[in-house]
Amino acid sequence: MTGAVTAAELVRALPHVLDAPKTEAPVRMLCVRPGHNRRVFPERIRVTRDGGVEGDFEMAMPWLRRPDGQADPRIQVSLLPLRVLDLVWRDREVTPHPGDTIVADLDVSLSNLPPGSLIGAGSAVLRVSDLWNSGCAKWKVRFGPAAHAWVSDPAHEALRLRGILCSVERDGEIGIGDPIIRL
Repeated sequence: MTGAVTAAELVRALPHVLDAPKTEAPVRMLCVRPGHNRRVFPERIRVTRDGGVEGDFEMAMPWLRRPDGQADPRIQVSLLPLRVLDLVWRDREVTPHPGDTIVADLDVSLSNLPPGSLIGAGSAVLRVSDLWNSGCAKWKVRFGPAAHAWVSDPAHEALRLRGILCSVERDGEIGIGDPIIRL
């Protein structure tokens, strides 16, 4: 496949995306961003309540802050459904990975993982945020306008196609192959 995904392809793929496992989905990819537009893909990561993903710049320069100026913990970890990533990320040689911490074949819909839900990932525990990850301008540039419209469509808000944001509730390590478990 070459070129950006089309709206018709996204419509056809939606049932497959929504058929992802509800729990016990193995981690397929981990990403740490040591700086803007930089990605490393380790076999294991460490996450902490105090700092989020070790080695990731997000908590040092967060896009969302609490009223006291500190990084908002609700954005410490991002989890992207594998089926969405496979659908939109076509040119993996040229197009950067979106930067999500965890990629797993998991149903991240509101009905499966409402805000406040706890999920186990390796030895860590994450809490699903109440923030909607609608996709940023970079998503549109990298994966095309149809992909951006699809994940940011208010009619799809409950599906959370762009993935979920989480806080770290228990420090731990997460590795490739570790199951993501709804607690």
